[in-house]
Amino acid sequence: MAKAYVLICWSMAYDTIMVFGDRFRNHILPDQIHMLNVFLLVPRLRREFGGCAGNIAYNLGLLGDAGYPMATVGGDFGPYRGWMARNGVPADHIRVIEAEHTAQAFITTDLDDNQITAFHPRAMQQSHHNRVAEAAEIGIVAPDGRDGMLQHAEQFAAARIPFIFDPGQGLPMCGREDLVRFLKQATWAALNEYEWQMVQQKTGWSLRDVTLRVQALVVTEGAGGSVIHTREGDIEIASAKPRVVVDPTGCGDAYRAGLLHGLLRGLDWRTTGQIASLMGAIKIESRGTQNHRFTPEAFQERLSRSFGTRTV
Repeated sequence: MAKAYVLICWSMAYDTIMVFGDRFRNHILPDQIHMLNVFLLVPRLRREFGGCAGNIAYNLGLLGDAGYPMATVGGDFGPYRGWMARNGVPADHIRVIEAEHTAQAFITTDLDDNQITAFHPRAMQQSHHNRVAEAAEIGIVAPDGRDGMLQHAEQFAAARIPFIFDPGQGLPMCGREDLVRFLKQATWAALNEYEWQMVQQKTGWSLRDVTLRVQALVVTEGAGGSVIHTREGDIEIASAKPRVVVDPTGCGDAYRAGLLHGLLRGLDWRTTGQIASLMGAIKIESRGTQNHRFTPEAFQERLSRSFGTRTV
């Protein structure tokens, strides 16, 4: 089967990942949050290639699909470009803004896998200079420069290219008018449980209001699995069990790669959700967002053991 073309409108970033050897809750006093001043000693630190567009493209490659990140990056992108080339991730839609830095994420994880992330966008804020390629078969619009998100959603819709809307960490940038516009243009939407609550509060829309506009709303619930809401009903997807929990960073991106894979292949929603769930579990077993690997045969075997499913 020829590789399908996915256009991923999201960030490319360097991730600086730190591990705090305790629990945040032991160092944050709930009644003193208004004057928060916390020191966290993080003896373990590493720098990884990340950003959600890069992560999704990497995971799609593992599943046998071609994911094309579309992002703006800085003059310091050289090492990342080399990594992409070595791992078969296309750079055709990467635009370099020489005077800027590539986006940077500073992520601190505690022993309960809670995370505190500081994100420096820089070149990502120029994402509106990129345009959606009409050759794409499917796309995803997710946290990026605000203007870029609005324009890319509009361009996908104008070209009649189906796409997922995933506001993620970009949700605070979106007012009611923006969210209504995105949901009217998108084919599908994907959010975590907290983001879904925020979308309901901002729009005033119910679940039915959303599913009348998108073909499916996917809500992830962490270890609780996920629910795919469609006009025909809800499909509950159990969380695949990881062999070991090492690093949760990038699990959501791996899950979304599974969603895109299933949509590309025309799979039913239950199978698509199961593939997405297993992708998240496999990712959590490795440090960093692009260091896990598997063969098609190994993935099939785990999918069968986890869910009794064979079609990938």
